[in-house]
Amino acid sequence: GGCNGCDIEIVNAVLSPKFDLEQYNVYLTWNPREADVLVVSGPVVHWTKEPLLKIYEAIPDPKLVVAVGACALTGGVYKNIHGELPSEEIEGPVENVIPVDAKIPGCAVRAKDVVAGVASVIPIINGLKD
Repeated sequence: GGCNGCDIEIVNAVLSPKFDLEQYNVYLTWNPREADVLVVSGPVVHWTKEPLLKIYEAIPDPKLVVAVGACALTGGVYKNIHGELPSEEIEGPVENVIPVDAKIPGCAVRAKDVVAGVASVIPIINGLKD
C-alpha cells in the first residue's frame, strides 16, 4: 500500500554485505512458518489485510512484528488521520490489524534503522528459545 521506498531499504538491510545480518543468525525467508520476525512496510489496505493476517498466523510463536516506515506506523500520506479526506481503501497502520513489537519511523527509513529494529527483537526470540 505504500510507495516502496521502505521496501528498498529493507532489501538493502537484509541482503547487503555491509550489514551482514547472518552474523546475528538473521536470515531472509519467504516461508512464514520458518520466520521468527515479520517485517512490514506500508499502510494496510483492504486487499492486503487478509493476506497479512494469514502470514501473521502462520508464523510460529512468539510472532514478532517490526513495522517499518511512516506509512506502516501511521497510515502515512495514504491515510488522513484527521478524517478530512477519508479513504475506504486504507485500513491504516499495521498495528490496527496485528500487534507490533518494534516501530521504525521514517520516510523512507534507513537500512541501518531496519537492522536496529530487527536486532531489538532478537533478545525476545533468544529468551523464548533458551
